[in-house]
Amino acid sequence: MAPKPKDKPKPSHSPSQPPPPIEDLFASLSKHIERSDFEQAAKVSDQVLRVAPGDEDAIRCKVVALIKADRIDDALSMIQSTKKVPIDFTFFKAYCLYRQNKLDEALESLKTQETNSATMLLESQILYRLGKMDACVDIYQKLQKSKIDSLEINSVAGLVSSGRASEVQGMLDALRVKATSNFELAYNTACSLIERNKYADAEQLLLSARRIGQETLMEDTLLDDDIEIELAPIAVQLAYVQQLLGHTQEAIEAYTDIINRDLADEPSLAVAVNNLIALKGPKDVSDGLRKLDRLKEKDSQNFQLAHGLNLKLSPKQREAVYANRVLLLLHANRLDQARELVAALSDMFADSVMPVLLQAAVFVRENKAVRAEEVLGQFAEKFPDKSKVVLLARAQVAAAAGHPQIAAESLAKIPDIQHMPATVATLVSLKERAGDIDGASAVLDSAIKWWSNAMTEDNKLNIIMQEAASFKLRHGHEEDAAHLYEELVKSHGNMEALVGLVTTVARVDVNKAETYEKQLKPLPGLRGVDVDSLEKTSGAKHVDGSASHAGVTEAYEEGKSKAKSKKKRKRKPRYPKGFDPANPGPPPDPERWLPKRERSSYRPKRKDKRAAQVRGSQGAVVREKQEAGTSGASSNSSHSKSNQVSTSKGTSQNAAAEPSRPSSKSSRKKSRN
Repeated sequence: MAPKPKDKPKPSHSPSQPPPPIEDLFASLSKHIERSDFEQAAKVSDQVLRVAPGDEDAIRCKVVALIKADRIDDALSMIQSTKKVPIDFTFFKAYCLYRQNKLDEALESLKTQETNSATMLLESQILYRLGKMDACVDIYQKLQKSKIDSLEINSVAGLVSSGRASEVQGMLDALRVKATSNFELAYNTACSLIERNKYADAEQLLLSARRIGQETLMEDTLLDDDIEIELAPIAVQLAYVQQLLGHTQEAIEAYTDIINRDLADEPSLAVAVNNLIALKGPKDVSDGLRKLDRLKEKDSQNFQLAHGLNLKLSPKQREAVYANRVLLLLHANRLDQARELVAALSDMFADSVMPVLLQAAVFVRENKAVRAEEVLGQFAEKFPDKSKVVLLARAQVAAAAGHPQIAAESLAKIPDIQHMPATVATLVSLKERAGDIDGASAVLDSAIKWWSNAMTEDNKLNIIMQEAASFKLRHGHEEDAAHLYEELVKSHGNMEALVGLVTTVARVDVNKAETYEKQLKPLPGLRGVDVDSLEKTSGAKHVDGSASHAGVTEAYEEGKSKAKSKKKRKRKPRYPKGFDPANPGPPPDPERWLPKRERSSYRPKRKDKRAAQVRGSQGAVVREKQEAGTSGASSNSSHSKSNQVSTSKGTSQNAAAEPSRPSSKSSRKKSRN
């Protein structure tokens, strides 16, 4: 706000330097406010207050400048320090408390204010942050007659958050506003389409919102990075739509790109991280924990969302982030951290069922299923209006732990699903496992009674009665089963029920069964069969087992050979690189891989005969020959053993070198030489 000019400056006492004229200070203050330079405006306000302490306009300008500069704590301190000044700062105080997320105090502070459009708008924002969406939407509807810019944007957001997405289009028609009038409204309207499961329409509207946003922000001369940050919520929501459409890989790539580029506001980044973790599941637990660590308060030892995220994320979004953190810790087997975080969630989300569900999950992970059943049962008794999800979880835990009676008891406490076929089938199966056949039969009878009186288009009476008849027949209640089959035949003309009726009644009353059997349609191909002559035949002749086995074996071998012959096909020969089959050249030596001693071309070296000449008497020569013969035999045997050892050693070396292709080739080259 521009301050009013001062006519009479108040004197100031400065011993060193005279202060500037107060008119100049207020002119400078007005200039800074017009330029949106709120930090300088706050400093100039301090200069004015030094010259004129207690000046109401200067105090008001400083409070507003501090709020505009996001110095909320300083603004609140300034408001509290000026209680003696006759200025009503109640509205500004409520706004500062709202920015500090002290929502109850802010709402209480507004009660003393006179109701006008500004106070109603702030109250609606506080109620939105508190999660009281219906009250928030009511205020927006009252403000529709007021000329407030972009009121429809907040109105659509309130309707979507309160679960009234179907009313969005009607409200836009009443206000005569198009969804594509600006990119914020297009984004919120697309969110309403997502709530109504119109994913393809939502995707098209989000693409339009991104295009409109780029054009609008480029006209405002924003930088490319700033434009991307401003449109980050649209990018995250587009990835979410891809996820809902089942395009998992595209969604993962989009989320990953948003996180890696780090050009998104804090809430959009948190939503992208959370959705990516939920999409991947337990595949990469450590990476998910690292990504969540980016969202926590830096100075906090335990996991706690950053202060800015706590203010900007809705309670539902914060709960989802904390829940996924606990699940990742359980998958990582960090049970102590998971237990500690779950204990803190009870205070953060006192009105939610998520903390008790996560507490039960921790107990199940610790193999304490009985303790989990107790915790869930106590919560369901204490909060019956929130017990549906808790009882379903208790039934699942008990069934997995082998406690069918407790599981059936938990399901039986949810009255609005007792007639559903899936619930009936589960209850019957659980009671059957527990040995309570009468209880299972009672569940089926109760379901039949409900569907008999139900006035719905999709009536499940036929299915329930048929399953009940099958169950009763299986457990020996033929008369009850026959009665159910008979009702099905009379009311629906069901052929399967007629078959079941004939089969069932045949055990009790054959004549009655024959009467119903006449209603069965004849099977094709059986008209020419004489049943009496068929019964008089001696039956199939016995065939010798060995002969039949031999015949089967021969047939099998013949079929196998035919299959093999069919599978054979002529392949084109593959030649080495650079080989010309038309001009192959001289053929290779066929003995090139044989050892040199085994080749036909091998010729041993001639021995030197002169080494065998001996001089001396003839008797000496004979004796030496005998001795030489004996020693020669021993040397030959030792030489043979030596050859055996060297051969086996060479074999083992070749075997060890075989996996290594280069060494194998080098050994081949040596043998060739």
